[in-house]
Amino acid sequence: MNSQRNCDIAIETLISMFTVEDGEIKVLLMRKKTEPYKGYWILPGDFIKNDETLEDTIIDAVYDKLGIASMYLEQAGSYSAIDRNPESRVIAFSFFGLVDIVSIKLKRVENSEYETNWFSIDSIPKMGYDHDIILNKTIDILKNKLNDYSFLKYLFPSDFTLPEIQNVYEQLNRVKVDRRNFRKKILNSELIESTGDKNEGFMGRPANLYRFKSESNSVSTFS
Repeated sequence: MNSQRNCDIAIETLISMFTVEDGEIKVLLMRKKTEPYKGYWILPGDFIKNDETLEDTIIDAVYDKLGIASMYLEQAGSYSAIDRNPESRVIAFSFFGLVDIVSIKLKRVENSEYETNWFSIDSIPKMGYDHDIILNKTIDILKNKLNDYSFLKYLFPSDFTLPEIQNVYEQLNRVKVDRRNFRKKILNSELIESTGDKNEGFMGRPANLYRFKSESNSVSTFS
């Protein structure tokens, strides 16, 4: 028996873009200026066109709306609840991105629909649609990914201190770890090397600066 179904379904891509700033993991959100959910914050993204792949759409959205040309990008999940969008039937494919704060150059272009801001993952504002669910699930994925030392290079491609990396680990896992044990584990991973410099000009004792070895592709975890 043949049956005809309503195929008027839109597909959108959404991205949870993370960076590290001032020792905190932050995510980029956009504030809606129109209904529905006027004044709420949402994840950046766009609707897929007939001649685009999911990856094309999200890369274009990131560059056109946010001015970011490159980052680590990976698909994170799909969401198809019938009522997730009050206006129409929309299926979402979510991605997560990692970018270092030094490389971020947002386009400061006036937009009639959105404004953007970075938020600590510990201080997320009220979000529209089901984007809070999507973001929380993506944060869980990020936590698992960053248990692999090698993924940290996308957030710390240049000089960093060991306390900075420890702060990221503690924030994601909501735990406090022993400084000496943490230092020993990450140095024994052999993925990083000392730059020979210190972070002068800050309060307190200057800390040694490190960088990831460019030739290292091995896997090591925080566990």
